[in-house]
Amino acid sequence: MAGNGVAGRTLAARSRASGFRCAECGWSTAKWVGRCGECQAWGTVDEVAASAGPRTTSASRVAIPARPIGEVDPESARARPTGVGEFDRVLGGGLVPGGVVLVAGEPGIGKSTLLLDVAARAARGSSEDGTARRVLYVSGEESAAQVRARAERIEAMAASLFLASETDLATVLGQIDQVVPDLVVVDSVQTIASGEVDGAAGNVSQVREVAAALIAAAKSRGMAVLLVGHVTKDGSIAGPRVLEHLVDVVIQFEGDRHSRLRLVRAVKNRYGPTDEIGCFDLSEVGIVGLPDPSGLFTSDRSVTVPGTCMTVALEGRRPLLVEVQSLVASSTLSQPRRATSGLDTARVQMIIAVLERRAKAPIGANDTFVSTVGGVRLTEPAADLAVALAIGSAVVDQPLLPSLIAVGEVGLSGDIRPAVGIGRRLAEAARLGVTHAIVPTGTVGAVSVPTGLHVAEVGDLRAALRAALSAEGVGG
Repeated sequence: MAGNGVAGRTLAARSRASGFRCAECGWSTAKWVGRCGECQAWGTVDEVAASAGPRTTSASRVAIPARPIGEVDPESARARPTGVGEFDRVLGGGLVPGGVVLVAGEPGIGKSTLLLDVAARAARGSSEDGTARRVLYVSGEESAAQVRARAERIEAMAASLFLASETDLATVLGQIDQVVPDLVVVDSVQTIASGEVDGAAGNVSQVREVAAALIAAAKSRGMAVLLVGHVTKDGSIAGPRVLEHLVDVVIQFEGDRHSRLRLVRAVKNRYGPTDEIGCFDLSEVGIVGLPDPSGLFTSDRSVTVPGTCMTVALEGRRPLLVEVQSLVASSTLSQPRRATSGLDTARVQMIIAVLERRAKAPIGANDTFVSTVGGVRLTEPAADLAVALAIGSAVVDQPLLPSLIAVGEVGLSGDIRPAVGIGRRLAEAARLGVTHAIVPTGTVGAVSVPTGLHVAEVGDLRAALRAALSAEGVGG
């Protein structure tokens, strides 16, 4: 009996020493569960072998001794432009030697086309010593001939651009040793597999091993690496969450399949801002940057129609002129429809409720549809006033003043609150020929109003509707 007690205590101690850990985010637990309690991923919790005791690492010989911070050369971390202005804007100036950038986006959105263009432009440039920059493009999804055909179509040919179609990590590292590139593009990280790790390409362990090996090569050689990443159905980056922590920059590629407009924004950036976006036009001949995309988000018409209002959105430090359209029609349903496109549905419903309660707008029994022009998505509260005025214009079936913008946040009490960057918004509106603006009270005294722009300050939603529907209300 005593022996059984000792054995039981030994088994219990062993079970306490061992544990289970999520392979995606590192969350640990004492017993196995099917779903991670931290990242909510299914099937990623595996048993971790118990260690016999605390592990220690002995000191090794230092290859590069530590130096005072003042003696470290900052030029080695200076960004090098790629030649694609909109891409450099998002990166914070260009690619940093030794930096690893993860570019994620839905299939067919244009990731490979953009990075092939970036690779060709980088290959046409020169290194610090005046020699031609060598670029290695590794494709795990297409053959080298297919990549070349696309390069000819988008005019991305360069003498020092090397192509390789590989799916084995060891072979990819061998290609890097042979080419000695300044820039490596891997399309995609989910298609490369290591023979040292069990499992098929794309699973959690493989993606972690491939990314770690490429990051180590980038840091040791001082070369920049661009990794293409797939996304899941909900839009998040496929693979382990630790992948986003390991890389230096995470870039999201966005766009509608039925639109030529593509937006690139940085989700994480160790070398620059995360509030900048890049705008591109995807066509049959490639992808072209749009340094002034405001015209894409407004309708080209000479006659104003009810239910439209323009606003100026801030994407990072870039102001964009965007048009909001609304349609209010009688409903045959017991529950009227509220449909949106490019706007947050919950916020639009809140604005409709404020219009009904504070401005006495008869919307309740009508279907309401609100959309943005050009496929752009408005998420900032500063667009509330334009949405409210567009809906109000549709309700009374009367167009707003021509060439009018509205900027401001709408509160539940019907008050209009200030928006950030109002000076830049007004300057961009004046540059594009806008003549009238409706802004929150207190704006004129805080910023410089551009010449030729008539500005009306309003404190609540009723005053904003009166100003937008009458020329006298905006000083016209």
